[in-house]
Amino acid sequence: MANSVDKALKRHSKGTVRRDLIGRSGRLGGWKLGGLGLGFSVFAIGIPAFALSSSVDGDGIDARRLHEAPYNITGRKIAIGQVEIGRPGQFGIDKVANENAPVQVGRIFELDGPAIADESVDGHAANVASVMISHDKSLRGVAPDAFLYSAAIGTLTEFTGQQEECLASQHVALQNSGDVRATNFSFGEPLSRDARPNATLDGNALLTQCIDWSSRVHKLLYVIAGNQGRGGIPIPTDNFNGLNVAYSRRVDGRFVRVDTANLTSEPPPSATRGPSSESNVGVRRSINLVAPGSEIEMFNPDGSRTISSGTSFAAPHVVATVALLQEFGDRQFRSGASNWSLDSREPLVMKSVILNAADKLEDPGDGSILGMARTLLDESGKDWTSSDAYTSQSIPLHAELGTGHLNAFRAYEQLAGGQWTPGNIPAIGWSYSSMANSATSEDYVFEQPLKGGSYISATLSWERKVDLNSDDEYFDIGESFTGYSLSNLDLYLMPADTDDISQSVWSSVSPEDSLEHIFIPIPATGTYKLRVVQSQANELETQPYSLAWWAQPVQ
Repeated sequence: MANSVDKALKRHSKGTVRRDLIGRSGRLGGWKLGGLGLGFSVFAIGIPAFALSSSVDGDGIDARRLHEAPYNITGRKIAIGQVEIGRPGQFGIDKVANENAPVQVGRIFELDGPAIADESVDGHAANVASVMISHDKSLRGVAPDAFLYSAAIGTLTEFTGQQEECLASQHVALQNSGDVRATNFSFGEPLSRDARPNATLDGNALLTQCIDWSSRVHKLLYVIAGNQGRGGIPIPTDNFNGLNVAYSRRVDGRFVRVDTANLTSEPPPSATRGPSSESNVGVRRSINLVAPGSEIEMFNPDGSRTISSGTSFAAPHVVATVALLQEFGDRQFRSGASNWSLDSREPLVMKSVILNAADKLEDPGDGSILGMARTLLDESGKDWTSSDAYTSQSIPLHAELGTGHLNAFRAYEQLAGGQWTPGNIPAIGWSYSSMANSATSEDYVFEQPLKGGSYISATLSWERKVDLNSDDEYFDIGESFTGYSLSNLDLYLMPADTDDISQSVWSSVSPEDSLEHIFIPIPATGTYKLRVVQSQANELETQPYSLAWWAQPVQ
């Protein structure tokens, strides 16, 4: 595998491109992500089926349960996006596609224009799309009824890719009358191809700024295949407003361990960070979540099956889960459900809900670990409680696991807890609120006592502000962005009867992240509250944020 990868890299440096290197190389606009950022793919003929179905069912993200009665949630009327070097095929445009293909893409584009017949059709892009929207009975996608808009970047020249990638991303975001709920990025850019002198992962690459800008302006969640480490393609994994995904593999048939091929482990703080090291500037970590990605069975453009591994195929599990949650949220709003508004469409709400519902430790059956379905292990075989994220109040994310493993059904339960404002809250729910520059804190007080020894999970997220430098509201080639300082919000778990944060039970007080996360056992049965504290404001007059929580009350 190494020799073929080396050859692909040499071809890439010479400016030649081969379209048959599925999952290994891409056009000069960027690189597709596989197991090592350059992945592998094999045809599934004669190979035992590992099955997309197992990554979608209870051994994976447990989304199939939502497809069935009484939920009947399949992503209907929800638009999602895909941006890649190439694109899936579409019947009527591309010869390789057939009328009864299991993957039916809604609309396809080349950059910000119509797709060109038989151009940029790509196996990798088709594989990714099949994870999201396949209608095949045995290999059904996570959100088979979602409407997918897919844009190919196409052939580009060296050092120009990020602008075209931003243009294509904006074009997808503006589809469906500007109502696209999430976009999948299963590709990235190497630092060596960033035009900035001495480029670092500081959040200021043009493509990274574009992602943060578009997320806030176009109101959609960008899900990025995580690929930092050494030798990866990390731009735009240094974003603040998106969600970065590592990938898991099966142990005894279940997705319970991070695959060792992930390029997501950051060097320890004591390590010297040389030119081969790819980590975010400062202490901010890159991985938010883990999803299935090892030996996933998928579809090629012609409808044949293939098996491949990588973060490329973990990210679409998350995007399609957003489609499921969005269908449910829209249904709740249309039904006039109490404690519900269109705030459920906000990307910050999706981010907090999905991350807070992630699996860390398997529940023993009494609800004390919030019904979590698995114990997720890192590359060394240790769980979340063995990490610095569990013991340090200034580190919200595990370096390899983020907040845990994607669980679509638990994310549904988290969202179904309903929307609440600061004040009294139930044991499960979420809030979308904002804090003025002059404000300092908001309290969320649990209505019922929480059970001692049971766990509480709470996730707070907020946005980084990035402005487009343009005469209008649309990005064009040659334009730029300006990124602003990040507000600093902190999250505290406190006894309900105190206002002194020094008496808090626990906190998440990262100095550099746009996310805080608490996961600890309640020390003693009693009444508690969550406090959101704004310790530093930025240029925004008000700072929007989303908070999701899950605890076990005394029955």
